[in-house]
Amino acid sequence: MIAVTGAGGKTGVAIIQALAQRRARVRGLVHKQSDQARISAAGAAESIVGNIAERATLDRLLAGVSAVYHICPNMHPDETAIGTALLESAQAAGVQHLVYHSVLHPQTTGMPHHWHKLLVEEQIFRSGLPFTILQPTAYMQNLLGYWQTMRQTGRYTVPYPVTTRLSLVDLKDVAEVAARVLTEAEHTGATYELVGTLPLSQSEVAQCLSEQMGQAITANEMEIEQWEQQARTQDMPEYARRTLRQMFAYYAAYGLIGNPHVLGWLLGRPPTSLESFVRRIVARQDQNS
Repeated sequence: MIAVTGAGGKTGVAIIQALAQRRARVRGLVHKQSDQARISAAGAAESIVGNIAERATLDRLLAGVSAVYHICPNMHPDETAIGTALLESAQAAGVQHLVYHSVLHPQTTGMPHHWHKLLVEEQIFRSGLPFTILQPTAYMQNLLGYWQTMRQTGRYTVPYPVTTRLSLVDLKDVAEVAARVLTEAEHTGATYELVGTLPLSQSEVAQCLSEQMGQAITANEMEIEQWEQQARTQDMPEYARRTLRQMFAYYAAYGLIGNPHVLGWLLGRPPTSLESFVRRIVARQDQNS
């Protein structure tokens, strides 16, 4: 049995689906009862509803499992404490393999949600547990949040300069690697950067979108104050707003630069390109229309 924390989110669901394809039995932890049906449809054999920050919930989740894939809720202010509790529970349960969903470049103090993951990585090293750490870059799936606006207006608007260069990765590739790491023995002790593309400017992303969507898409920068106002109207928590603002400032200054060779080696094929990803989304939408 393999346990997955944060199972109800898009990353957890993708990993459960990839594990189910390998016929692995999965027990997922979700925060809301309404997410149980979602992860069951993805292939989870069991589900637990509870608070990831509570040790008792983690003990129930890890009882009798051989491995755990740990996904902390995005930008959680208590990620380090949750990591501590997860490691203590895993030690007590005799878990044989811990796989941690970290992030590309966790060493960056300028992005608190990256830095907190580095602190958890350090705890993992000290725990004595067999581990693998995965460090994915920004998902191509993040573009889906802009999709309807792009279709309607032809504008791809981001809260940093259009010259900002980011390496991207397809979540499906990340999930495939996660399933391999969890079901193959030779990955313990490894830390893998999961990067699908060389760095792309946002203008280059817009050009790719234009070519694959069949309409002109233009990259535009949104003033950070405008983004802040929108985030407030959406009731985004203050910690998340502050953390994202710091991330956007870091992106504007330095980008997020990675290399796809490690991911290609793990997959045994070239990582999914941005062009292929956008074509897949367009084809899916055409089928549903």
